[in-house]
Parts: sequence; structure tokens; C-alpha cells
Amino acid sequence: MATVELRFSALPEHVRTARLVAAAVARRAGVDEAVLDEVRLAVGEACSRAVGLHQLSGITAPVKVALIEEEKQFSIEVGDEAPHAPTGVRTSGAAADDPDAEAEEDEMGLAVISGLVDDVEVSAGEHGGLIRMTWPTTPQPTAVLP
Repeated sequence: MATVELRFSALPEHVRTARLVAAAVARRAGVDEAVLDEVRLAVGEACSRAVGLHQLSGITAPVKVALIEEEKQFSIEVGDEAPHAPTGVRTSGAAADDPDAEAEEDEMGLAVISGLVDDVEVSAGEHGGLIRMTWPTTPQPTAVLP
């Protein structure tokens, strides 16, 4: 099992880099070429969501992305450190003026991710959240030397 870890400052301009790295590692892991656009879009959505949560909560910690190559599957975990209330609305102290609009936007982002990825798990608590997305891989042919 090989893992690539990426951490980046919670700034929107770093989301593109995370998308490019995720697509490159997914390709190397054996994710079908036809699915790579979905990988890029899903990672971009998950990272944008994490960046937004960090910025709204005033969190300076980096967004964490783990790219995990396992036997027959490839997973990407995007983690944030923003406090999440059980209903999906952040706890007090959030910088948002309209918590309902914020929760709706958060749900929309999760719906987009769910539409792109068949196997997605979302967990959240008072110390942050994690989105785990998984795709099947095809075995890479091994080179036979003459």
C-alpha cells in the first residue's frame, strides 16, 4: 500500500494543484482513464469545501489530502479541521452571516461529490471532517524483459 500525503494552506489557488496531483497519482495507481475527470472534479470539490470551511472558521491549519493506493482500489481522503455540528451547521463562532445558506452550500458540495463518486464516506465532528472517496483500479501490466 502506497500513500502520498499533501498538505496545503487553505487558499483557493492551491485547490488546482491538489486536483492535478490527485489525477496523476490516480493514473499511476491504475484508475481507468475514463474516470480521471471525475477524480479531478471530486477532489476539487472536496478541497474547495475544506478551504471554505477553514476560511469561515478562521482556521490556519493546512487542508490535508491523502492519496492511498491499495490492492484493487485507490482512495483519496480530504480532511479539514473545522468544527462540524451534527446537523451540518457549524458551531458558534463561525464567521458566516447566514448559517442556513452555508449549510445548504455545504450539502450541495457533498451532493456533487456523491454524484461523481460511487463509493464516498463523509464523517464529521467537533474536531473536523473527512471525505473518503474510492475508485476501483485495474492491475498494471508488468513489463517483461527480454
